[in-house]
Order: sequence, then structure tokens, then C-alpha cells
Amino acid sequence: MSVVEQYARAQIVTDEDVQVLEEKGAVPVVLRYDPDIDPRAVCIRLPGPHEWSFSRSLLEQGLRAPAGSGEVRVWPCGRVQAVVEFHSAQGTAVVQFETKTLIRFLRRTYMAAATPVHS
Repeated sequence: MSVVEQYARAQIVTDEDVQVLEEKGAVPVVLRYDPDIDPRAVCIRLPGPHEWSFSRSLLEQGLRAPAGSGEVRVWPCGRVQAVVEFHSAQGTAVVQFETKTLIRFLRRTYMAAATPVHS
């Protein structure tokens, strides 16, 4: 199966855990899906050593209604944005994405998972 890696920009709403912002504005984010590692998980990597893996279905559910508990929570924010909240021992990072970016990424993950492997 194919790895899906999508580069995006996101707004860090709080940065207690992610001390990477010298300026206000969007930061680069990597959305990654590797079905060989876990076909049910996605990964979001923020600048620095900050990376979270969590259920792909949680991301999908959170685009429609608040979802998640524990370390990762996702919810819609208005009509065009979504929020992903990450909790760790160091604090909380709240990251705001354009919903269409996350939808495009999810579509690509489902297409990659459906692609047959040729030997």
C-alpha cells in the first residue's frame, strides 16, 4: 500500500506544548498515513519533535461533530475550519486547520488503502 504524506499549514491557537512560534500565523504541518505501520491510524507532525498518531476514524468523525477523549480531540469550528487538540504531559496544543485540507487528506488515505499492491 502507498504512504500518503501531505504538507499543510495550520494555525496554532495555543502553544504551551509547542514552543516553536516566533511569529503569529500559520505553521507548516505534515499529515501522514502509512498503512504498513497501522492502516487505521494517521499522524500529524508539527514543527519540532511534536508528532501525534491517532485513529483515522477519529479525525473523520471530528470533522462532523466533537470527537475524541484523552490525548487527541477533534471538532468542527464553524463551516470551514476544524480544530485538533493534542494533550501531553508538557501541556496542550490546539491546532486549527481548514476543513478542506483534512478532507482531502482523508480521501487520499482511503484511495491509498484501496489501491491493490502489485508484486
